[in-house]
Amino acid sequence: MKSLTEKQKNMLDFIDDFQDKSGMAPTVYEIADHFGVKTSTVFAHLKALQRKNHISRSSKARSITVKRRNRQVPHMSFTLSIPLLGRINAGMPADSPALADGEFPVCSKYAALVEKEALFALQVSGESMRELGIFDGDIVIVQKDCPVKNGDVVVALVNNETTVKSYYLLDDGKVELHPANAEYKVQRYAANEVVLQGKVIALHREF
Repeated sequence: MKSLTEKQKNMLDFIDDFQDKSGMAPTVYEIADHFGVKTSTVFAHLKALQRKNHISRSSKARSITVKRRNRQVPHMSFTLSIPLLGRINAGMPADSPALADGEFPVCSKYAALVEKEALFALQVSGESMRELGIFDGDIVIVQKDCPVKNGDVVVALVNNETTVKSYYLLDDGKVELHPANAEYKVQRYAANEVVLQGKVIALHREF
């Protein structure tokens, strides 16, 4: 791999650190906001990092993958497992998964939450959240009984069906579930019609 300039190294370190902490890659806008630069500057650095074979990326949001990890990967003996509850719809609500489809591994930084049985995983079906970088087939890690604020991505139970959307509680007490795809409409419900099953805290994608 070719050597990096100081700015390129700083950006690579930020991407690496962001992914370790959040479980997903940052968007171009998040990188630009962190460094206080224009998105065109970020694109130029990303192209350089690709050319030097330090990252790979596609035109999709949150598709940056660091090819050379800056930190040692935890040993597999420290890997923990959480329930994998099946596919969840990211378009219109789908049938609520009643039985676990198996287990999904998570790293040791989630040990406290795993011990409390506060996490579960779901596989996304559909493209309604694609503009937030959540695509069909992705695995979302969900924390139960977690404080939720407007704009958070949640797993919600509506009329005994589950969906993943951005959550907004309105001043009139109504709840809106927002897709991240212009092809889908905002869903609006009375507050008592929506049961929050948890907040999405991380994302896993196979490349």
